[in-house]
Amino acid sequence: MVKDFDELHAIGELTKIEDPLVRYQEITRINHNGDSFPIHSFEIGSDDPSAPVLALFGGVHGLEKVGTQVVVTYLTSLFKQLSWDEELRRSLEKYRIISIPLINPWGMYHHRRSNANDVDLMRNAPVKALEKKKFLLSGQRLTPRLPWYQGQENAAMEEELQALVNYCRKNIFQAKRAISVDFHSGFGLKDRLWYPYSKTLAPFKNITEMENLEQLLNETHPHHIYQIEPTSESYTIEGDVWDYLYDEYIQENPDGVYIPLTLEMGSWIWVKKNPLQIFRREGLFNPIKSHRYDRTMRRHIMLIKFLFRAVGSSKAWVKENSL
Repeated sequence: MVKDFDELHAIGELTKIEDPLVRYQEITRINHNGDSFPIHSFEIGSDDPSAPVLALFGGVHGLEKVGTQVVVTYLTSLFKQLSWDEELRRSLEKYRIISIPLINPWGMYHHRRSNANDVDLMRNAPVKALEKKKFLLSGQRLTPRLPWYQGQENAAMEEELQALVNYCRKNIFQAKRAISVDFHSGFGLKDRLWYPYSKTLAPFKNITEMENLEQLLNETHPHHIYQIEPTSESYTIEGDVWDYLYDEYIQENPDGVYIPLTLEMGSWIWVKKNPLQIFRREGLFNPIKSHRYDRTMRRHIMLIKFLFRAVGSSKAWVKENSL
């Protein structure tokens, strides 16, 4: 039986959009105990795989509904804008936006961080942390009964994660310029914009381009609320899929530039301002009050729009010899 809930229903409504610039597919279906959950993807704009691309992902952790909600809100607005904005349509003939708004639908339906196999999908890729590991938090294989479970050693990646990896290989790896954002919530009182690496304190190859992009954001939106830093500034992670995909991208496309970002929305501020929401299942990771939800959508839609313009105008932040 195909299960439905608000976020999955909203994504289903987006699949009904008919526009020559919008392409939709169901990339896989997660089946568990007779229940079925589709994973949808969208490609908007150019069908040239080498064209600059902005990729948007959400719902890796099922409890963190707000990430999927940000992506769906943006896509809903974008599709409406396509009906009247000729300049946007011309831009999308040269550039691309791709998206999987909900990577872990089973987890979201069941209000679980993990998937149906109790695996934390953001600890499941074949990547080892090299230093600064934190017990359990960086990933653990002791038991699926504890959080941050990576799955069994040397096992294949979970179906949801393998679908994400295959999708990125197909839709990002040929692009000369690419930025992706994976939307999460739950860490601290600040909204953090994390970049590689998660596995090590060492800088990643495109650190210069990342620093230039950060400066461009600071100058364009000087009052933005993001704390921008490498993921490992807080702690290193075992099995981070964006480290895994970034390293693969550089091997496949050594002259390209790829910036994989993770937006970690600081959900503790929502709890601080509304302590009673801690008693709701989704309260630790999502804004409950309507005005805080609306403010969250506005904040991060601004970021997505900035990154779309930046990926199509890479001369502003990519050094000249990165061709």
